[in-house]
Amino acid sequence: MNYRPLSKTSLRISEISFGCMSLGDDHAANKALLHQAFDRGINYFDTADLYQGGFNEETVGRAFAGMRDKVIIATKVGNQLRADGSGWDWNPRKEYILQAVEASLRRLQTDHIDLYQLHGGTIDDPIDETIEAFELLQKQGKIRHYGISSIRPNVIREYCRRSHIVSVMMQYSVLDRRPEESCLELLQRHQIGVLVRGGLASGLLINKPAKTYLAHSAEAVEKASAAVQRAVTGDASKTSVALGYVLHHPAVTSAVVGIRTDAQLTDIVEAARHTTVSESSWQELQQSVPQLVYDQHR
Repeated sequence: MNYRPLSKTSLRISEISFGCMSLGDDHAANKALLHQAFDRGINYFDTADLYQGGFNEETVGRAFAGMRDKVIIATKVGNQLRADGSGWDWNPRKEYILQAVEASLRRLQTDHIDLYQLHGGTIDDPIDETIEAFELLQKQGKIRHYGISSIRPNVIREYCRRSHIVSVMMQYSVLDRRPEESCLELLQRHQIGVLVRGGLASGLLINKPAKTYLAHSAEAVEKASAAVQRAVTGDASKTSVALGYVLHHPAVTSAVVGIRTDAQLTDIVEAARHTTVSESSWQELQQSVPQLVYDQHR
């Protein structure tokens, strides 16, 4: 497994990391899978207080109790669950963030969170107030660093300009190249690490039957999948090529992949050994389908 520095921090995270949202509802099974991932080189684990109503954070905390200093844990905040269980509401206010972090710390069984991320956001948020909350938590030692999870260019620009974020999580793949239009270069220029989600496009690039995806037709999805297959060489796989595509961009720090089973973990870890994509293959993958652009939140 290769490791990359996250922005200008001292954190070095595995270039393939574990998206914990995919975990099930059995603590013992989750612990076994998470420990297998750690034993095979994955050191970065991404969760959120929203996932399974907090159970996801709890299961991650239980799994790594007693070895907290060996793993890098990221979680997210901003979606406030309703007391009646009917859903959640967006809440980026300082008061709520300062309360929510305490619950996350308890569930994760830790005194600090390595990366605390705003789980969404709009340009109409009280951005300065949100930043103030993160900065205060950092000074208190409750979080080491903070970032955002967003695909919105206007939001990303504001956080680049007004905050000390070290990361942006965003969807990016051969089938979703919207970040290439403006965000990736901007983040690279500001030395802010990109954490990629959706690098396999819900499996459409590797093993799922073609269907419409974003604005792409099923036929376009099939072309992209075929291009991924053509780029496979030696011991590489479609998984390694698809993840290698996003890792090829210098702005990207890690591809966060949802893992549910031992078989998926084996596939992902093996793929991590062969993620180098040649420049010619990368360009061919780029040209396999038209590039989409963000038509909102610009």
